[in-house]
Amino acid sequence: MISFTGGIKVVVATQPVDFRRGMNGLVALIATALAADPYCGDVFVFRPKRCDRLRLVFWDGSGMVLATKWLESGRFTWPPVRDGAIRLTREQFALLLAGLDWTRVQRIQAKRPIRAA
Repeated sequence: MISFTGGIKVVVATQPVDFRRGMNGLVALIATALAADPYCGDVFVFRPKRCDRLRLVFWDGSGMVLATKWLESGRFTWPPVRDGAIRLTREQFALLLAGLDWTRVQRIQAKRPIRAA
């Protein structure tokens, strides 16, 4: 189970990867291409060329977890293909994982109340 406590980040690799890679290949990709620590507890999301699948890799404290999801119909909304990675908020990640278009959701900034003098 992925629990978002503390400063856990969701990092999406924008370059498609070969889904024949196993856990070791994806961990090596996190360390080299993304220049991140795969054992920090952050969630790393990978995409293939097909837009109907995704893979998650994260350290849960006792071992590495590799999860794969594919949609029976439709496709995931991915950022443009370029080098590097982007970070998602918890809400955007939940929408991505549900197969919804997370790019159309905007956080509403509420004004902080001002104390009357």
